[in-house]
Amino acid sequence: MSGAKDKDSKPPQVYVGSIDQGTSSTRFLIYDHSARIVGSHQVEFTQFYPEAGWVEHDPMEILDSVRTCIEKAVEKATKDGHDVHKGLKAIGLTNQRETTMLWSKSTGRPLHNAIVWMDVRTSSICRKLEKDLPGGRTHFVETCGLPISTYFSATKLLWLMENVDKVKEAVKAGDALFGTIDSWLIWNLTGGLNGGLHVTDVSNASRTMLMNLKTLDWDQPTLKTLGIAPEILPKIVSNSEVIGKICSGWTVSDVPISGCLGDQHAAMLGQACQRGEAKSTYGTGAFILLNTGEEITQSKHGLLTTLAFKLGAKAPTNYALEGSIAIAGAAVQWLRDSLGVIKTASEIEGLASEVESTGGVYFVPAFNGLFAPWWRDDARGVCIGITRFTSKAHIARAVLESMCFQVKDVLDSMHKDAGEKGEVKNDKGEFVLRVDGGATVNNLLMQIQADLLGSPVVRPADIETTALGAAYAAGLAVGVWTEDDIFAEKVESATIFNPTLDEESRKKKLNSWCKAVSRTFDLADLSL
Repeated sequence: MSGAKDKDSKPPQVYVGSIDQGTSSTRFLIYDHSARIVGSHQVEFTQFYPEAGWVEHDPMEILDSVRTCIEKAVEKATKDGHDVHKGLKAIGLTNQRETTMLWSKSTGRPLHNAIVWMDVRTSSICRKLEKDLPGGRTHFVETCGLPISTYFSATKLLWLMENVDKVKEAVKAGDALFGTIDSWLIWNLTGGLNGGLHVTDVSNASRTMLMNLKTLDWDQPTLKTLGIAPEILPKIVSNSEVIGKICSGWTVSDVPISGCLGDQHAAMLGQACQRGEAKSTYGTGAFILLNTGEEITQSKHGLLTTLAFKLGAKAPTNYALEGSIAIAGAAVQWLRDSLGVIKTASEIEGLASEVESTGGVYFVPAFNGLFAPWWRDDARGVCIGITRFTSKAHIARAVLESMCFQVKDVLDSMHKDAGEKGEVKNDKGEFVLRVDGGATVNNLLMQIQADLLGSPVVRPADIETTALGAAYAAGLAVGVWTEDDIFAEKVESATIFNPTLDEESRKKKLNSWCKAVSRTFDLADLSL
């Protein structure tokens, strides 16, 4: 790792690849032995919106994007003098979680487009389950840590089985395979129709609503209650172990896939979050996770209990509390693509900096409802406090603030659930939030975040920690790195944002935000 080697010694030609399959784009990154990127390629893919609130991806397009990214990244690294073909020791995979699909094991073709994690078409299924099950919305929380929600894979799977004839027929004929995106990619990478491995990892499985958090296996009573055949489900493995080798026909054939984590869990590992430490990833949505160590902590304040990571088949399991925010960076995309207020996402920082405050404007991006800690799928977006004084700069700043307010809401719940003993603080007694993801390049956003939290925000030198986490897991499994390497204090410079807002102003802004959030409720049935 960086700083660990004698500067005069030539580092070995050892590389680890990382497939980072996100909600809007796919990337492949190649890291050297010091965990520095030596080659990468990124491809955006199509978002399908068949109806309001519905979001789909084409699994074949995603598979093609992975192939393109691997080929281009290897080509770039090789051109720069890196012998990737000889030195590539392992590949890790990280992916958008909860996004659900089924495919035919006889043809290898998807039976329907993948239903994306933020899709809300399953709200009627959720309401029916809440009504019919004795535990209501929290019926499965004890086993899987998750409330009944449109967010998780199980309800999406039920919708596909109830509404798509091809899926019904394939399940009945024993020809259907269910998986989140990791399962689909691994099956294809390891052979597809010719012996492809049908697996998922503990972190992705923990987001389906079907895995028992204690046993780390599919929960049979849950499957029976929901009418899901266990035969369609993948085998669950740890985050860091050799799963299988990549088949012929790929640029990186014969290289082992030895790491797999859902994107937020990969970011936790990339940030080296140990017990009591938290990170927030700002992407399409925002996701805050606090490592609770080997203890399962049930939330009483609207958070999810989930896995952090399990770094080996026999390694201890680290659990986490998570707060998921559906719309973060996506609100900036909305300003750009739907309203035309900005031409590029990066322009928002300059525009928002033209004013010193929002001028009393509060924006709540409840486009598809609100996730943690509110869990209101009847919420819809609002922008309040608008006057003739309001300009596009005020609205741009309000959009940035909305991301930070939502993170603050989640962290407040985390502090209540974890308590003093469950959190690590710095020598000044402050809880420090580690941040990552594309939006964190926005310095104004990070300063607003520190101001609203009233505590420091730390941005690492490499903000793309999701891909790094998958690489760490893969490299760990084949001996490229050790856990000491991964969790060692990094010597790279981090940027620290300290709060400058006074306590009284912070409280006033938070009270106004809560008022704005309350205005979003019960708006799902507004007339067209």
